[in-house]
Amino acid sequence: MKRGQKNNMLTFRVTEKMELIQFLMKAMHGISRNRAKAYLVNRLVLVDNTITTHPLAMVQPGQTVQLDRSKQKMSFHSNDLGVVYEDPYLLVIDKRAGLLSMSNNTRQQTVQMVLNRYLEKGGSRCTSHLVHRLDRDTSGLMIYAKDVMTQRSLIEGWQQLVTDRRYVALVTGEFDKKQGAIRSWLTEDKRFITHSSPTDNGGKYAVTHYNVLRSGNGYSLVELDLETGRKNQIRVHMSDMGHPIVGDFKYGSSDESLRRMGLHAYILAFRHPVNGKYLRFETPIPESFEKALKE
Repeated sequence: MKRGQKNNMLTFRVTEKMELIQFLMKAMHGISRNRAKAYLVNRLVLVDNTITTHPLAMVQPGQTVQLDRSKQKMSFHSNDLGVVYEDPYLLVIDKRAGLLSMSNNTRQQTVQMVLNRYLEKGGSRCTSHLVHRLDRDTSGLMIYAKDVMTQRSLIEGWQQLVTDRRYVALVTGEFDKKQGAIRSWLTEDKRFITHSSPTDNGGKYAVTHYNVLRSGNGYSLVELDLETGRKNQIRVHMSDMGHPIVGDFKYGSSDESLRRMGLHAYILAFRHPVNGKYLRFETPIPESFEKALKE
Protein backbone atom coordinates (compact mmCIF):
# COMPACT_ATOMS: atom_id res chain seq x y z
CA MET A 1 0.00 0.00 0.00
CA LYS A 2 1.56 3.28 -1.12
CA ARG A 3 0.37 6.69 0.07
CA GLY A 4 0.57 10.22 -1.32
CA GLN A 5 -1.06 13.61 -0.89
CA LYS A 6 -1.98 16.43 -3.26
CA ASN A 7 -3.99 19.46 -2.14
CA ASN A 8 -6.99 18.02 -0.24
CA MET A 9 -6.86 14.60 -1.88
CA LEU A 10 -5.30 11.77 0.08
CA THR A 11 -4.15 9.13 -2.42
CA PHE A 12 -3.36 5.45 -1.88
CA ARG A 13 -2.05 2.84 -4.31
CA VAL A 14 -3.56 -0.63 -3.86
CA THR A 15 -1.02 -3.43 -3.55
CA GLU A 16 -3.28 -6.35 -2.58
CA LYS A 17 -6.86 -7.42 -3.25
CA MET A 18 -9.38 -6.66 -0.48
CA GLU A 19 -12.77 -5.09 0.30
CA LEU A 20 -12.79 -1.30 -0.02
CA ILE A 21 -13.88 -0.71 3.58
CA GLN A 22 -11.07 -2.93 4.86
CA PHE A 23 -8.62 -1.09 2.62
CA LEU A 24 -9.75 2.30 4.05
CA MET A 25 -9.47 1.10 7.64
CA LYS A 26 -5.93 -0.13 7.00
CA ALA A 27 -4.82 2.83 4.86
CA MET A 28 -6.19 5.41 7.31
CA HIS A 29 -4.10 4.13 10.17
CA GLY A 30 -6.68 1.96 11.93
CA ILE A 31 -9.85 4.08 11.79
CA SER A 32 -13.06 2.38 12.90
CA ARG A 33 -15.40 0.57 10.51
CA ASN A 34 -18.11 3.18 11.17
CA ARG A 35 -15.71 6.02 10.29
CA ALA A 36 -14.71 4.32 7.04
CA LYS A 37 -18.38 3.67 6.19
CA ALA A 38 -19.16 7.36 6.80
CA TYR A 39 -16.54 8.35 4.23
CA LEU A 40 -18.23 6.08 1.69
CA VAL A 41 -21.80 7.19 2.47
CA ASN A 42 -20.78 10.84 2.16
CA ARG A 43 -19.28 10.16 -1.28
CA LEU A 44 -15.74 11.10 -0.27
CA VAL A 45 -14.02 8.00 -1.69
CA LEU A 46 -12.90 7.58 -5.29
CA VAL A 47 -11.55 4.40 -6.89
CA ASP A 48 -9.67 5.14 -10.13
CA ASN A 49 -11.30 8.62 -10.17
CA THR A 50 -14.83 7.22 -9.76
CA ILE A 51 -16.88 7.93 -6.60
CA THR A 52 -17.54 4.59 -4.89
CA THR A 53 -19.96 4.13 -2.01
CA HIS A 54 -20.28 0.35 -1.58
CA PRO A 55 -18.17 -0.87 1.39
CA LEU A 56 -17.81 -4.41 0.00
CA ALA A 57 -16.56 -3.35 -3.42
CA MET A 58 -13.28 -5.11 -4.17
CA VAL A 59 -10.14 -3.13 -4.95
CA GLN A 60 -7.37 -4.68 -7.01
CA PRO A 61 -3.57 -4.27 -7.06
CA GLY A 62 -2.61 -1.27 -9.19
CA GLN A 63 -5.81 0.67 -8.56
CA THR A 64 -5.79 4.13 -6.94
CA VAL A 65 -8.03 4.97 -3.99
CA GLN A 66 -8.52 8.63 -3.03
CA LEU A 67 -10.16 10.36 -0.08
CA ASP A 68 -11.48 13.86 -0.70
CA ARG A 69 -10.65 15.64 2.56
CA SER A 70 -11.91 19.04 1.37
CA LYS A 71 -15.45 17.95 2.24
CA GLN A 72 -14.67 16.44 5.62
CA LYS A 73 -16.22 18.22 8.60
CA MET A 74 -14.41 16.94 11.63
CA SER A 75 -15.18 19.74 14.09
CA PHE A 76 -13.19 20.19 17.26
CA HIS A 77 -14.31 22.40 20.13
CA SER A 78 -12.35 22.86 23.34
CA ASN A 79 -11.62 25.73 25.68
CA ASP A 80 -8.28 24.12 26.51
CA LEU A 81 -6.62 23.83 23.11
CA GLY A 82 -7.05 24.14 19.37
CA VAL A 83 -6.08 21.62 16.70
CA VAL A 84 -3.96 23.56 14.21
CA TYR A 85 -3.07 20.62 11.95
CA GLU A 86 -3.93 16.93 11.71
CA ASP A 87 -3.01 14.03 9.46
CA PRO A 88 -2.98 10.23 9.94
CA TYR A 89 0.33 10.41 11.82
CA LEU A 90 0.36 13.49 14.04
CA LEU A 91 -1.42 16.54 15.45
CA VAL A 92 -0.16 20.08 15.99
CA ILE A 93 -2.06 21.85 18.74
CA ASP A 94 -2.19 25.29 20.38
CA LYS A 95 -2.32 24.81 24.16
CA ARG A 96 -3.70 27.34 26.61
CA ALA A 97 -1.75 28.36 29.71
CA GLY A 98 -2.60 26.34 32.82
CA LEU A 99 -3.03 23.01 31.05
CA LEU A 100 -0.69 20.08 31.68
CA SER A 101 0.93 18.42 28.67
CA MET A 102 0.47 14.93 30.14
CA SER A 103 -0.68 13.24 33.34
CA ASN A 104 1.14 13.82 36.63
CA ASN A 105 -0.92 11.20 38.50
CA THR A 106 -3.62 13.70 39.47
CA ARG A 107 -7.12 14.19 38.12
CA GLN A 108 -6.20 17.46 36.44
CA GLN A 109 -7.16 17.96 32.81
CA THR A 110 -4.31 17.32 30.37
CA VAL A 111 -3.72 17.84 26.65
CA GLN A 112 -3.56 14.07 26.19
CA MET A 113 -6.96 13.59 27.81
CA VAL A 114 -8.56 16.20 25.54
CA LEU A 115 -6.95 14.77 22.40
CA ASN A 116 -7.80 11.17 23.24
CA ARG A 117 -11.48 12.09 23.69
CA TYR A 118 -11.37 13.91 20.34
CA LEU A 119 -9.79 10.94 18.55
CA GLU A 120 -12.21 8.47 20.13
CA LYS A 121 -15.22 10.62 19.22
CA GLY A 122 -14.00 10.71 15.61
CA GLY A 123 -13.89 6.93 15.47
CA SER A 124 -10.10 6.66 15.42
CA ARG A 125 -8.30 3.81 17.13
CA CYS A 126 -5.27 6.03 17.61
CA THR A 127 -4.26 7.70 20.86
CA SER A 128 -2.08 10.77 21.40
CA HIS A 129 1.61 10.37 22.28
CA LEU A 130 3.66 13.21 23.76
CA VAL A 131 6.63 14.35 21.65
CA HIS A 132 7.82 17.39 23.63
CA ARG A 133 6.62 19.32 26.65
CA LEU A 134 5.53 22.83 27.47
CA ASP A 135 5.33 23.95 31.10
CA ARG A 136 1.80 24.00 32.46
CA ASP A 137 1.74 27.80 32.56
CA THR A 138 3.23 28.21 29.06
CA SER A 139 0.89 28.37 26.08
CA GLY A 140 1.47 27.64 22.42
CA LEU A 141 2.32 25.10 19.75
CA MET A 142 3.02 21.43 20.45
CA ILE A 143 3.27 18.22 18.43
CA TYR A 144 1.56 14.98 19.44
CA ALA A 145 2.03 11.73 17.52
CA LYS A 146 -0.81 9.31 16.84
CA ASP A 147 1.34 6.20 17.19
CA VAL A 148 4.51 5.10 18.96
CA MET A 149 6.55 4.78 15.76
CA THR A 150 5.88 8.39 14.72
CA GLN A 151 6.53 9.54 18.28
CA ARG A 152 9.90 7.76 18.30
CA SER A 153 10.83 9.21 14.89
CA LEU A 154 10.10 12.74 16.07
CA ILE A 155 11.90 12.41 19.38
CA GLU A 156 15.00 10.72 17.96
CA GLY A 157 15.19 13.01 14.95
CA TRP A 158 14.17 16.22 16.74
CA GLN A 159 17.39 18.15 16.06
CA GLN A 160 17.30 17.28 12.36
CA LEU A 161 13.54 17.60 11.78
CA VAL A 162 12.75 20.83 13.65
CA THR A 163 14.00 23.83 11.67
CA ASP A 164 12.40 26.71 13.60
CA ARG A 165 11.03 26.85 17.12
CA ARG A 166 10.51 30.28 18.65
CA TYR A 167 8.86 31.67 21.75
CA VAL A 168 7.67 35.12 22.70
CA ALA A 169 7.86 36.31 26.31
CA LEU A 170 6.62 39.32 28.23
CA VAL A 171 9.38 40.23 30.68
CA THR A 172 9.92 43.01 33.20
CA GLY A 173 12.11 46.00 32.36
CA GLU A 174 13.66 47.33 29.16
CA PHE A 175 16.84 46.04 27.52
CA ASP A 176 19.94 48.10 26.82
CA LYS A 177 20.87 45.79 23.95
CA LYS A 178 18.01 44.82 21.62
CA GLN A 179 19.56 41.61 20.31
CA GLY A 180 22.00 39.07 21.63
CA ALA A 181 22.53 35.65 23.15
CA ILE A 182 22.98 34.31 26.65
CA ARG A 183 25.05 31.20 27.37
CA SER A 184 25.39 29.24 30.59
CA TRP A 185 25.50 25.76 32.14
CA LEU A 186 22.28 24.58 33.80
CA THR A 187 21.87 22.15 36.69
CA GLU A 188 18.76 21.07 38.59
CA ASP A 189 18.69 20.54 42.35
CA LYS A 190 16.61 18.13 44.44
CA ARG A 191 13.81 20.70 44.65
CA PHE A 192 13.57 20.74 40.83
CA ILE A 193 14.92 24.28 40.66
CA THR A 194 17.29 24.98 37.76
CA HIS A 195 20.49 26.91 38.51
CA SER A 196 22.67 28.73 35.99
CA SER A 197 26.46 29.10 35.94
CA PRO A 198 28.54 31.23 33.50
CA THR A 199 31.30 28.62 33.69
CA ASP A 200 31.23 24.87 33.14
CA ASN A 201 30.10 23.26 36.40
CA GLY A 202 29.24 19.88 34.93
CA GLY A 203 25.74 20.97 33.96
CA LYS A 204 24.13 21.12 30.51
CA TYR A 205 25.31 23.87 28.17
CA ALA A 206 22.44 26.16 27.10
CA VAL A 207 22.22 28.97 24.53
CA THR A 208 19.25 31.32 24.08
CA HIS A 209 19.12 33.99 21.37
CA TYR A 210 16.88 36.97 22.07
CA ASN A 211 15.39 39.78 20.00
CA VAL A 212 13.40 42.59 21.64
CA LEU A 213 10.26 43.21 19.58
CA ARG A 214 8.72 46.07 21.57
CA SER A 215 9.01 47.80 24.93
CA GLY A 216 6.70 49.98 26.98
CA ASN A 217 5.09 50.54 30.35
CA GLY A 218 8.03 48.89 32.12
CA TYR A 219 7.83 45.68 30.07
CA SER A 220 9.52 44.19 27.02
CA LEU A 221 8.15 41.74 24.48
CA VAL A 222 11.01 39.44 23.52
CA GLU A 223 11.34 36.80 20.80
CA LEU A 224 13.42 33.83 21.92
CA ASP A 225 15.14 31.25 19.73
CA LEU A 226 16.60 28.20 21.45
CA GLU A 227 19.90 26.90 20.16
CA THR A 228 19.62 24.20 22.84
CA GLY A 229 16.45 22.88 24.45
CA ARG A 230 17.17 22.53 28.15
CA LYS A 231 14.55 22.30 30.88
CA ASN A 232 13.48 25.79 32.08
CA GLN A 233 16.15 27.32 29.82
CA ILE A 234 14.21 30.44 28.78
CA ARG A 235 12.91 31.11 32.27
CA VAL A 236 16.35 30.86 33.87
CA HIS A 237 18.13 32.87 31.17
CA MET A 238 15.64 35.74 31.33
CA SER A 239 16.07 35.79 35.11
CA ASP A 240 19.86 35.77 34.67
CA MET A 241 19.57 38.91 32.54
CA GLY A 242 17.54 40.70 35.19
CA HIS A 243 14.34 40.49 33.13
CA PRO A 244 12.26 37.68 34.65
CA ILE A 245 9.20 36.53 32.74
CA VAL A 246 6.02 38.11 34.08
CA GLY A 247 4.23 35.66 36.37
CA ASP A 248 7.24 33.35 36.71
CA PHE A 249 7.36 33.37 40.51
CA LYS A 250 9.79 30.44 40.58
CA TYR A 251 12.49 32.45 38.83
CA GLY A 252 12.25 35.96 40.16
CA SER A 253 8.98 37.60 39.12
CA SER A 254 6.53 39.13 41.57
CA ASP A 255 4.23 40.52 38.87
CA GLU A 256 0.74 38.98 38.88
CA SER A 257 -0.78 41.29 36.25
CA LEU A 258 -1.22 38.63 33.54
CA ARG A 259 -2.70 36.00 35.87
CA ARG A 260 -0.50 33.52 34.01
CA MET A 261 3.13 33.20 32.98
CA GLY A 262 4.10 35.44 30.07
CA LEU A 263 5.60 32.77 27.83
CA HIS A 264 4.11 31.51 24.55
CA ALA A 265 5.49 29.07 21.93
CA TYR A 266 4.39 30.88 18.78
CA ILE A 267 6.41 29.51 15.84
CA LEU A 268 7.04 25.85 15.02
CA ALA A 269 8.45 24.50 11.75
CA PHE A 270 9.58 20.95 11.00
CA ARG A 271 9.93 18.22 8.41
CA HIS A 272 7.22 15.57 8.60
CA PRO A 273 8.85 12.37 9.92
CA VAL A 274 6.88 10.14 7.51
CA ASN A 275 6.44 12.02 4.21
CA GLY A 276 9.20 14.63 4.55
CA LYS A 277 6.81 17.52 3.92
CA TYR A 278 7.86 20.91 5.33
CA LEU A 279 5.30 22.23 7.83
CA ARG A 280 5.33 25.69 9.45
CA PHE A 281 2.87 27.08 11.98
CA GLU A 282 2.54 30.44 13.72
CA THR A 283 0.02 31.51 16.35
CA PRO A 284 -0.85 35.09 17.36
CA ILE A 285 0.97 36.71 20.26
CA PRO A 286 -1.48 36.66 23.22
CA GLU A 287 -3.50 39.87 23.45
CA SER A 288 -2.69 40.18 27.15
CA PHE A 289 1.02 40.51 26.31
CA GLU A 290 0.37 43.36 23.88
CA LYS A 291 -2.05 45.04 26.25
CA ALA A 292 0.49 45.09 29.10
CA LEU A 293 2.90 47.15 26.96
CA LYS A 294 0.31 49.89 26.45
CA GLU A 295 -1.48 50.22 29.78
